[in-house]
Amino acid sequence: MKKDFSSRVRSAYETAFGALLGRYTRVAMLPIRKKWLAAVAVVAAMAMTVVLLRMVPTGFVPDEDMGSLMVDVSTPSGYTMAKTEEVMVRMTDRIQQLPEVESVGSVVGFGGANKGMVQVQLKPWSQRVSPSTVLNELGAFLGSSYVSNFNKYNQVYQVTMQLRPTDRADLHSLDRLFVRSAEGRMLPVSQFVTLRKEYMPQSLGRFNMVGSIDVTGSVAQGNSTGDAIRAIREVARKELPVGYGIEFGGITREESQTGSNVVGIFLVCIFFVYLIMVALYESLFIPLAVILGVPFGLMGALIFAQLFGVQNNIYLQVGLIMLIGLLCKTAILLTEYATQCRHAGMSLKQSAFFAAKMRLRPILMTSLTMIFGMLPLMFASGAGANGNRTVGVSTVGGMLLGTLGLLFVVPALFVIFQTLQERFKPVEFVESDDPLIVEEMKKIEEYRAAKGK
Repeated sequence: MKKDFSSRVRSAYETAFGALLGRYTRVAMLPIRKKWLAAVAVVAAMAMTVVLLRMVPTGFVPDEDMGSLMVDVSTPSGYTMAKTEEVMVRMTDRIQQLPEVESVGSVVGFGGANKGMVQVQLKPWSQRVSPSTVLNELGAFLGSSYVSNFNKYNQVYQVTMQLRPTDRADLHSLDRLFVRSAEGRMLPVSQFVTLRKEYMPQSLGRFNMVGSIDVTGSVAQGNSTGDAIRAIREVARKELPVGYGIEFGGITREESQTGSNVVGIFLVCIFFVYLIMVALYESLFIPLAVILGVPFGLMGALIFAQLFGVQNNIYLQVGLIMLIGLLCKTAILLTEYATQCRHAGMSLKQSAFFAAKMRLRPILMTSLTMIFGMLPLMFASGAGANGNRTVGVSTVGGMLLGTLGLLFVVPALFVIFQTLQERFKPVEFVESDDPLIVEEMKKIEEYRAAKGK
């Protein structure tokens, strides 16, 4: 009888899974027999995690282009709401004419009769000339840009590109500078930049009631905000005179104050997970077999973060906290079943091996479901993509390597810690109601009887 499509798919799946199960059980038995391999693997994963924590660039939140702008408007004091609305209408009409703008909305009276707010929704990225392109062009010609070196007369000469001083002082020079658009057309910079002179009074800055000088900077390409904070502190410690200090402001201040709390947060999370599992197993030792599988997941998340250029920021840390719970939940599938096998009368190695064999399918289903569900975040694009990619990369990498680690290491760890547990509290054997365990116990009894004869 010819099989239908679903039957053929099911048959192919069972055949492939059977082959995978056979290979897995052969490899998984090695660390169960030689438990020192599991100990070495756990120590290596912990050491690798510490090294990667130092290597992965740190940050607070990723820079995002949300595709919208908020503009605060203040008209002169004494303006009525009707007069302010006239100004807002003219402003929104001018903004709407910009080719990068999708739509404009405004609110009058936001904070007073002479106050207003304009919300500008930009077009998708693919339909917008990037600001970095214009800024790079202006920086190269009006400032300077290193090009290359050349050798002549046994000397190395540096080539720097810059406009002549007379051209740099001319406002009309913007008409002679061109940038390449996304369509490949060369457009004058004057279409995007307007210069005007403004005369403003100087002011004395203060920070926390102390005289201060504000310094604003941006992070160099390829570096993170955490790298910039460390560099600023190092330079300030070496160069500032006695009695001078630095303080960060805005979101950088938040990052500098909270960056040292990350390790403590992870330790607290792991500790609470451990306490919950102590109550579940009524044991101080068995939960350690689950907890020690977590470093493989943390290592995987940091490896993927390094490979994909993701910073160690709040989004990644939230992903790591979620990862701790997911990996512990996945490892519990194995250790809980191994505990049932042990109470049914199997030896420690038989319990670990049979649990690994029978729980391979649900563990893979749980892990692969999470991995495939996070792939859209890992390869996200558009507004908010940086935060989504950070969470997706950490979760996918952590679940992938973490699952591989716990499948091969947790069975051996169960044997180690269950042995310690039984030294303090002997195991109580009870008849199992699981038909798979009952069938396996019959095979074991038959084998023991045949071996005894």
